[in-house]
Amino acid sequence: MIDQLLQTFIDGFHRVQETAFESVIQPVAFALGFGNLLEDGYDATGWLLVGLLQLGVMLVVFRSLERWRPVEPVVDRRAVRVDVIYTLLHRLGFFRLALFFAVDPLWDLLFGTLSLHGLSSWQLDEALAPLWPGLTDTAWFAFLAYLVVLDFIDYWLHRGQHQFGWWWGLHSLHHSQRQMTMWSDNRNHLLDDLIRDSILVLAARLIGIAPGQFVAVVACTQLLESLSHANVRLWFGPVFERVLVSPRFHRLHHSIGAGHESAGRGTLGGHNFAVLFPVWDLLFRTADFSRRYDPTGIRDQLPEEGARDYGRGFWAQQWLGLRRMVGRG
Repeated sequence: MIDQLLQTFIDGFHRVQETAFESVIQPVAFALGFGNLLEDGYDATGWLLVGLLQLGVMLVVFRSLERWRPVEPVVDRRAVRVDVIYTLLHRLGFFRLALFFAVDPLWDLLFGTLSLHGLSSWQLDEALAPLWPGLTDTAWFAFLAYLVVLDFIDYWLHRGQHQFGWWWGLHSLHHSQRQMTMWSDNRNHLLDDLIRDSILVLAARLIGIAPGQFVAVVACTQLLESLSHANVRLWFGPVFERVLVSPRFHRLHHSIGAGHESAGRGTLGGHNFAVLFPVWDLLFRTADFSRRYDPTGIRDQLPEEGARDYGRGFWAQQWLGLRRMVGRG
């Protein structure tokens, strides 16, 4: 039943993708002399449609939740508007397009070279087949398996963003938002996103995830991350709070002096690093399930701690992030 519903959705999505590509993207590509990039344009159309679906869910569902039970009133709308720019940049495929030109050719060269030497990527679903006969043939099982593996990698990448000083210099932009909303997930330094996304793309290719499955995994992850950053007083109860990251669980990660500096004053550390599944925080003892909703931000933003400037506009935030990374912020 689940497989049938999933296949129906996939088939419908592909029909819409083909229509949008043939009626809009393909004519524009030919008109601009990019006929050699039609295959990539078709993939870009898929990312665009996925992004539009995400934005629709955010505006209809998540925004309703924020109006229903907000943690705090939104008083700094300018800061939120900048977060909207970050979200549109990522969800509408512009950042993905930049990755295609800057990074994907390197991975194509690497895996092409490995293939010439008789080395191919490992197929995760085939490796799991002997463990769960029959289940591995279902689309939902393969999707869940890839989701879990990539989320495990993402957990450790997140730990690295907080542990290494130069990386925290970039990632701290994400934590500098004092007015968290559903738009805050993509408030990241572009170099930080480049590092993280490149590693995840490489990992996805190493475990043999198909392009369509990768799009679905990324879309699901992004949408749930938007929910976990939402300005809503919401948790999933004593059981499901340990199954899926909730807005309350992730807000603790953003708490001033707790989400990042909990190992001591000015010391890199923190808790609640899981992106989707809190099980990683439970396994590696970084979980905090306290039922509270703290103010968000970084300790050094407070007036009594020096009121450090993380930038108000997009370009100022990017420049200051680079300065922090090299120790000159």
